[in-house]
Amino acid sequence: MRILITGGAGCLGSNLIEHWLPKGHQIAVLDNFATGKREVVPTVEGLQVHEGHIADAAWVDKTFDAFAPEIVIHAAAAYKDPEDWREDANTNVNGSIAVARASERHQVKRLVNFQTALCYGRPTSLPISTQERCAPFTSYGISKTAGEQFMLMSKVPSLSLRIANVTGPRLAIGPIPTFYKRLKAGQKCFCSDTARDFLDMQDFLRFMDLAIQQDAPVGVYNVSSGEAHTILEIFRAVERYLGLDPTEVPVVAPLADDVPVVCLDASKTEADFGWKCQLDFEQTIQRQLQWYDQHGVNDVFSHLKPPTAA
Repeated sequence: MRILITGGAGCLGSNLIEHWLPKGHQIAVLDNFATGKREVVPTVEGLQVHEGHIADAAWVDKTFDAFAPEIVIHAAAAYKDPEDWREDANTNVNGSIAVARASERHQVKRLVNFQTALCYGRPTSLPISTQERCAPFTSYGISKTAGEQFMLMSKVPSLSLRIANVTGPRLAIGPIPTFYKRLKAGQKCFCSDTARDFLDMQDFLRFMDLAIQQDAPVGVYNVSSGEAHTILEIFRAVERYLGLDPTEVPVVAPLADDVPVVCLDASKTEADFGWKCQLDFEQTIQRQLQWYDQHGVNDVFSHLKPPTAA
């Protein structure tokens, strides 16, 4: 298939490329490299890389015209500066509109949007169902939620995924890499009194193979393990992995703009897609730390291989 990935130089996009390219799919990446890394999308057969801003509708149209995608994965997002509301709105809203309209014009078979779990804001119940009202309260969450609604309004089969914290190659932000780096260096740490839902990249990629099938469901779905684990649990898991004795670590209250617990209910996803998370929390953390052992806490290492089939 011909798959276009916006934000393809980011963590999720680059892992999808490494997963799909060897299977013979033709892939085009659209990225402005504001947060994505050029090094993870090198020149290889079957991969096109186009640099530009997705809010530039004329450039998006030109790129779609040149590549003629069958499937569109919309992973591009602005989140770098929480105070830069205009850039968040420009990328996450205007960019989503440009991608949705170009997808309509080319009558793509499927449009898959990556949404943040922050769209739920502070949920009224746990685990968080897709029936939970959206109440984002950050620039990123607000703009991503507006962008999602435009995607769902498009006249192409659209699937919007509200995704847990995915771990895997090139994950360089969050508590796991932070604890790994600091504990190995003998530095002190602290834990926020929060809990998050973690999903291994292997499980995410298995789901994405189902998501791009032409007869797959559309609409809004949570993609997650369905379990929340505290930041303190992650700290202890990293300690154990490194062979360190348990130490006292401060646990601090969540910040005013934080959400105490994010745990997504994936039961509808499991029923409709026949998919279920297979790797448990300990396996997920261990696989991530093993990757750091081999590559370091590094977001530019690429596993890209040339395609093996047409």
